[in-house]
Amino acid sequence: MTSSTEAVTREWDGLTIPAAGTYQLDAAHKRVGFVARHMMVSKVRGEFGDATATITVAEDPLQSSVTATIQAASIDTTQADRDTHLRSGDFLDVEKFPTLEFRSTGVKSHAGNEFVLTGELTVKDVTRPVELKVEFEGVGRSPFGQDIFGFSASTEIDREDFGLTWNVALETGGVLVGKKVKIEIEGEAIRQG
Repeated sequence: MTSSTEAVTREWDGLTIPAAGTYQLDAAHKRVGFVARHMMVSKVRGEFGDATATITVAEDPLQSSVTATIQAASIDTTQADRDTHLRSGDFLDVEKFPTLEFRSTGVKSHAGNEFVLTGELTVKDVTRPVELKVEFEGVGRSPFGQDIFGFSASTEIDREDFGLTWNVALETGGVLVGKKVKIEIEGEAIRQG
């Protein structure tokens, strides 16, 4: 939280953005979700309920960075049997690999309030580069005196690139679980200190 005399926001490239500083993902205002194809005909949606992130907003916003940790066992697709399978060695193997990790490596580009954030995603013991399309949603001060900003982000990965190769061939052709997984993140971040 900043003092009442300290600037909460600043102007940059036509946007009102947060003051430089360290921000934490607000656990009460976040969603770390995903969408995958099922049986080639529908989509299954789920989310990870337990995720943390630290966002460092730099003086030069294009030098900002993010680190995030997701508790793999917090996966929830609203189907207990499916969730148990996703936690097993066939997929996330949460006993051996309890977290998924993201670390940004840079801001590739921006146009208006949209940014492309490059980074490394680690699932199980595999780390691959990813690009997140990030939309800056706005900045302000909460009624509780907290300096916050909102954002949404998305990317698409091939789960097999991360060693998540379990599948079943369907008699009608195709496979039970699609290879592509869309990741969808929305949240608010609160300034620390």
